Amino acid sequence: MLIISNTVAIPLHEIEWSAIRAQGSGGQNVNKVSTAIHLRFDIRASSLPEHYKQRLLALSDQRISKEGVVVIKAQSSRSQEKNREQALQRLAELIKSTAIVKKPRRVTKPSKNSQRKRMDSKTRHGKQKALRRKVLD
Repeated sequence: MLIISNTVAIPLHEIEWSAIRAQGSGGQNVNKVSTAIHLRFDIRASSLPEHYKQRLLALSDQRISKEGVVVIKAQSSRSQEKNREQALQRLAELIKSTAIVKKPRRVTKPSKNSQRKRMDSKTRHGKQKALRRKVLD
């Protein structure tokens, strides 16, 4: 069971695993042992609440395919079990990121006093720079 929050959890039978050979250097181990993990999670067929599904599908994340399948590849460790845990953790972080609702920005206007202060500092800075110029006779 992958626990996302107090009320949301994903059963492990909804997550597909496949072990593949890792890329990159690693000597003989990388050529013989399938330690990298491909995690596949179908958003539409999952038991997630509907608002989680909608937000996940609306994300413009390269890990989510057009069909609504999350594909995560973990290969940083030499152990298959550590890579599996890392992939699960990344999936949980992705789902948790959709749970956070950002507060809409209210349009504000700078106050008259702040505008006046800004203009005063600009003129003061300009006068200071003018004093650095060469003196002409």
